[in-house]
Amino acid sequence: MTSSSTAAQRLTDLARLRRVRDRIDREYAQPLDVEALARGAHMSAGHLSREFRRAYGESPYSYLMTRRIERAMALLRRGDLSVTEVCFAVGCSSLGTFSTRFTELVGMPPSAYRREAADSAAGMPSCVAKQVTRPIRSRQAPGP
Repeated sequence: MTSSSTAAQRLTDLARLRRVRDRIDREYAQPLDVEALARGAHMSAGHLSREFRRAYGESPYSYLMTRRIERAMALLRRGDLSVTEVCFAVGCSSLGTFSTRFTELVGMPPSAYRREAADSAAGMPSCVAKQVTRPIRSRQAPGP
């Protein structure tokens, strides 16, 4: 392969990865897995995972779960749905997995977040609340 064909392949892969990321953003509540995303991008699951991590710093599954947790945070701030209802509304099929991932990303369980969010986001416009309460990985979060 020449350097120009390698560069062209890299650009093609990046365009596919953007489409995968956009699909995750759009269809986060649907049952998505890496194999389905890879089929849609005409890549193998392994290649998609490696290239997605290289481009965005996390695996496609991790990115999907982050989107789901972001949406769950917004639904929990609203306060009209139970944690179980929120879990299924964002596309998770296991309450245990949802709670574990939520706690990893947010630093507290969904039920505790729901209680605290009602007080902390009161009177705050939803667009500001979304930005202020955006989840970050626990390993990046400042210690207590």
